[in-house]
Amino acid sequence: MTVVCGDSHTTTMGALGTFASGIGSTDLAAALATGELWFKVPESMRFELKGSLPFGVYSKDIILYIISKIGVDGARYQTMEYFGDGLKSLTMEARFTITNMAIEAGGKSGVIPADEVAEAYVKARSGEPYTIYNSDGDATYSEQFTINLDELEPIVALPDLPSNGRFIGEVPREKMDQVYIGSCTNGRIEDLRIAAQIFKGNKVAEGTRAIVVPATTEIWKTAMREGLLEIFADAGCVVSTATCGACLGGFMGVLGAEEKCLSTTNRNFVGRMGSPKSKVYLASPATAAATAITGTITDPREFLRASTQALAA
Repeated sequence: MTVVCGDSHTTTMGALGTFASGIGSTDLAAALATGELWFKVPESMRFELKGSLPFGVYSKDIILYIISKIGVDGARYQTMEYFGDGLKSLTMEARFTITNMAIEAGGKSGVIPADEVAEAYVKARSGEPYTIYNSDGDATYSEQFTINLDELEPIVALPDLPSNGRFIGEVPREKMDQVYIGSCTNGRIEDLRIAAQIFKGNKVAEGTRAIVVPATTEIWKTAMREGLLEIFADAGCVVSTATCGACLGGFMGVLGAEEKCLSTTNRNFVGRMGSPKSKVYLASPATAAATAITGTITDPREFLRASTQALAA
């Protein structure tokens, strides 16, 4: 299926094997009026994901690592295709995070071949017939990359580009004025569960704001039923209904001059979340939750180990 929408992060849908791309308002009007659009067929880049993610490392770390290697224009007007045994261990929600940020590498689309995980997701939501298409075995690619997932660590993208990714051991423990967990990149129920695991029994650091925004109303309701919202509230977080507000610097978490925010969103360009004098860092929900508790950029694995041990006890 070809999917177009008036949002650059329409590429998220590529996790279901679609060609999904964001378009401008004029093209959107043309698509609604005629059902047709002209596209230059993009070249494809191949990313082979091998192995499995280590403890405390997530799909957000994968895509931040890839963008750090190819740059914010490394996939300009190309399709980023993902393959390899590393996909097998990734949930549908984790895959959405990867294809969501194709645009942050300049990509026209990001595609993960539809498998049994994708089929189960679709069948639970639609009875419409579908056809699965895959790239030919002899398909050609402009570039090919191999990502060894076993070697990854939590990553933080420093201001002011998503490509400024560094392993967390290389990142200074900067003090954060705000931590934001949400958006179309990392506001899904899986993300909230990870964050709640770390927040449970802990408090947000004094002098730091923590904002949690479920990506949809259904996710909000699921989080409520599972008691996650109560965990966030008890920790001192502000919990909102679904909104894109803070992600694009509109409302509900707009940054002031000189403020710093560690965010699970997709962009940290100058002025993205408010004042052009503010600084935005990108990371996974786990890293964001750990950072909210300490008030400084923090490796989430120490908190995850503690919570795992507490559950075992």
